[in-house]
Amino acid sequence: MSTVGGGAGRVHTGVTYCKTTCRFNELGEKGVAEPNFANRTIWTGDNLDILRGLNSECVDLIYLDPPFNSNQDYSAPVGSKAAGAAFKDTWTLSDLDVAWMGIIADKQPAMYQVLQTAGLTHGKGMQSYLCMMGIRLLEMRRVLKTTGSIYLHCDPTASHYLKLLMDAIFGRQSFRSEVTWRRVNSTGRGRRRYPNNADTLLYYTRSEEFHWNRPYKPHTPEYVTKFYRHIESNTGRRYRLDNLKGAGTRTGDSGAPWRGVDPNDTGSHWAVPGFALPDGARSWSTQKKLDYLEQIGRIYWPPKGSVPAYKRYLDEMPGTPVDTIWDDIRGIQAQSAERTGYPTQKPLALLDRIIKASSNEGDMVLDPFCGCATACVSAEELGRQWVGIDLSPKAVELVNLRLKEFMGELFHSQLVTARTDIPRRTDIEKPINYRRNKHVLFGRQEGQCNGCRMEFPFKMFDVDHVIPRSRGGTDHLDNLQLLCSHCNRLKGNRTQEYLLVRLAGQ
Repeated sequence: MSTVGGGAGRVHTGVTYCKTTCRFNELGEKGVAEPNFANRTIWTGDNLDILRGLNSECVDLIYLDPPFNSNQDYSAPVGSKAAGAAFKDTWTLSDLDVAWMGIIADKQPAMYQVLQTAGLTHGKGMQSYLCMMGIRLLEMRRVLKTTGSIYLHCDPTASHYLKLLMDAIFGRQSFRSEVTWRRVNSTGRGRRRYPNNADTLLYYTRSEEFHWNRPYKPHTPEYVTKFYRHIESNTGRRYRLDNLKGAGTRTGDSGAPWRGVDPNDTGSHWAVPGFALPDGARSWSTQKKLDYLEQIGRIYWPPKGSVPAYKRYLDEMPGTPVDTIWDDIRGIQAQSAERTGYPTQKPLALLDRIIKASSNEGDMVLDPFCGCATACVSAEELGRQWVGIDLSPKAVELVNLRLKEFMGELFHSQLVTARTDIPRRTDIEKPINYRRNKHVLFGRQEGQCNGCRMEFPFKMFDVDHVIPRSRGGTDHLDNLQLLCSHCNRLKGNRTQEYLLVRLAGQ
């Protein structure tokens, strides 16, 4: 069941924060929290660290266009707006991946099986790529509201494995659609396969209750000519004819003759469409409904014969419902005005459709691989709040440049907040001093170090943060562990994965 919201046009909003009600659960986390960041924020840094520092359930929509595991290097051409932007899309299994997989195997068994399968069927590079994506998707699920949606943009290189990964993390019941976006028209001449000219969008929701605004696209000229072939002489409006009858005879008011026409003669009865009536008119008699439609000029009487029909005007129709094949949005063309030169730039029209369909005005949109910030620009134009993350500081420069082009005199240099720090979560109830958890942790770990797994006396242990506070970790019990003095010195202010890699090499 979906929560339907109204559509939104391209408007500028001055909203700064999203206000939501907060309640603590038994783990000390708020079910829904205010964002611990300002609207229009771009972070430069590793999105895993930054995602870990964001409050839970503070984002309404996530769109991510991550690397595709394409085994290529990308860079923007010299002289373009995005000059200097570059990234490698080649993955090899590292010691860090192996450490991550050990943690995933312990806490996410379904996800671990997907990684193992990918390694066996495709290779270690795919396994490494999915490991990188998986730990980030876990954090994205946490920061997404229960009414939120997520769109993962990919291509056939990894789409099938990513679908399994999303099923493991969000649940197969949360899968909504697999959209095929035809980004280019290609003949693929000289190749012994079909041309690869389409990308995939995996659309999931956090729960059964989610924002949804049905998207439509304009009718094609051929469709209009074929189905809306009637033109009203006094107004010039195009219309098509709809039936005013239903199958089967009736003896009541809906089966009585109207304007000399008896529906029973054709084995039917009068059936007036409810959408054609004003509020409160559903309780009217069928004869009164027909009289109303006649009065407002919505009844069509054919030149020959006597069977009336309902006039449905073209300008009242929203268009053709968008399905899972998107072939009406072209990729960025060489001469396109919105082209920045960023190697994997997506068109604004693509993001407009996603953001309109799965969010409402004022909602918070997150792009954790924001690149040239198309999702951020689209969100701004559509009156949404937004936040982006990218490894390259070029994203900050590009979003400012593109917003200035869109907003003109409304743009000012302080509009976008650029950050390089790791945010501190504010949605967790302040815990006791973390060192006071030493006895609880000693019992949980049964006297074993959580690094080397050796047993030590109580006094030989130090309380450590699994995810360092400098990388978004908290003082909450779930982020604490006991390490022996040697392991604690070895780990320092680094991640648990780093410690496990170092121990494996000793």
